[in-house]
Amino acid sequence: MKTEFVRIDEARPLSDQMSRAAEIIRRGGLVAFPTETVYGLGGNGLNAEASRAIYAAKGRPSDNPLILHIDEPTKAERYAVTNETYYALARRFMPGPLTVILPKKDIVPDSTTGGLDSVALRCPENPIAHAFLVACDLPIAAPSANLSGKPSPTTAEHVRDDMDGRIEMILDGGPCEIGVESTIVKITDAGVTLLRPGAITAEMLREVVPEVSVDPTVTEKPSEDLRPQAPGMKYRHYAPNAPVFLLCDDGTDDFDARAIRFLSENKRDGAGILCFEEYLPVLAGEKTISLGAKADEKAHAHRLFAALRELDKLPIKAIYATVAKTDGEGLAFYNRMLKASGYHFVRL
Repeated sequence: MKTEFVRIDEARPLSDQMSRAAEIIRRGGLVAFPTETVYGLGGNGLNAEASRAIYAAKGRPSDNPLILHIDEPTKAERYAVTNETYYALARRFMPGPLTVILPKKDIVPDSTTGGLDSVALRCPENPIAHAFLVACDLPIAAPSANLSGKPSPTTAEHVRDDMDGRIEMILDGGPCEIGVESTIVKITDAGVTLLRPGAITAEMLREVVPEVSVDPTVTEKPSEDLRPQAPGMKYRHYAPNAPVFLLCDDGTDDFDARAIRFLSENKRDGAGILCFEEYLPVLAGEKTISLGAKADEKAHAHRLFAALRELDKLPIKAIYATVAKTDGEGLAFYNRMLKASGYHFVRL
């Protein structure tokens, strides 16, 4: 299969550039497109064969559900059983990086939801994604546009690295703004459960729905028999080729000094390093990538996947990364690093 690579022209109306992509979707093909979070691999979410093609292109386990993308929040009514909590969240956070899990309607095939009786719905705010959804006039099932288990793509080149020859088209809309996948929540009788952290934090959710709990799998290794309710809950994700090991800030005064000493020793042995900006005077080099200032949790998430892919291009046998456990904006970064490392920590 030859993959078309289409660079979006900012000088032309977006609607004029989407007809070919929409045509591919309507006949059951797959198109990668940018969102504010990461690039998505899109297919017709009402077409069981298209959903199966997404799983095949990614090499994704069939019980790992897909997210349906819609161009406006009210269209959730067509595909799911909505409620007032959904609309309260939608009024505040949609369009935006929030996915809500609701009971599905029969129109959504089981192959889209991983066999679950619920469906995950999201309304992206990226203007290219919005124009694409409007042109398709269909709900678009779209996980991240990478090979299953690899770091998610935040540029069209990342998508090309993984998907060239596997899908019909890649829409290049430049780098993604946020850099990690959407926050996923499930509405329950007791309130809202956070299943995957993202740019919308638990604190932000509590401003709308006071009762917000965090699923244990966000920070703990899931059991082998877990049936995932949402993408990213069970399987190893976001992993580069080299094994990843985490150095977690324990809050002690000398953590930075101990971490720098450890990382310096492993850097000399040829390891790749992901570290806070403040460490660079000692650790700078070809195989060291800054995550941003230690206090800048948003930057850590934004830079993560591109950094892992950059390290993939270097001759390294291991990657060591600094992380900090947090309940705020940094929770998304911490969660992704847990998955990327397979929960492997270094004790300093």
